[in-house]
Amino acid sequence: MPPPSSLKQEFLKKWMMGLHICSSSKKNMSILERKKAIKLSADIALASARNGTTCWSQAIIVNASQDDQDKILVQHVLGRESERLMKKGSVLPLTSNKRIRSRKILRRSCGSIRRRARKTIATSPPKVVAISIAKKLIRKRTQLLKRLVPGGKFIMDEISLIEETLDYIISLQAQVDVMRSLANAS
Repeated sequence: MPPPSSLKQEFLKKWMMGLHICSSSKKNMSILERKKAIKLSADIALASARNGTTCWSQAIIVNASQDDQDKILVQHVLGRESERLMKKGSVLPLTSNKRIRSRKILRRSCGSIRRRARKTIATSPPKVVAISIAKKLIRKRTQLLKRLVPGGKFIMDEISLIEETLDYIISLQAQVDVMRSLANAS
């Protein structure tokens, strides 16, 4: 993770470039179009400031490059790196069909184990019940976190998910700081 000051500088530079491209492509924008352009250019600038090295930044770049109009913005902001980062095959290496298929098989096989566990919980001591409730709560919160972080659904283990989440939070905080200082200056 680069120092926050260099991350902020890189974000500001790429965001201004994205805003310039958006404003030059269409002169008369509605408020909703302007809002979308600001959000899109900020997201792409934030992801490109991380050079596509994280799962969340790759997910943002891939999602933005799906739309033809947004693809032009991505190519201009990313420059030479755009071709490498926009290819679906090289982005998000955790999305292989083999892993997804094996997760489905694992889930199916765990279903019978869970049913047996439910039967034993009814006759188990309170400590075992508390542990199973805690595990269920952790599983639910992990699924929620995977939905909040871009590309989180492709992250398999909890440690990587936490690292990606922390990096995403730090980057969002840098984005907010830059936007706030820009708003205060104007």
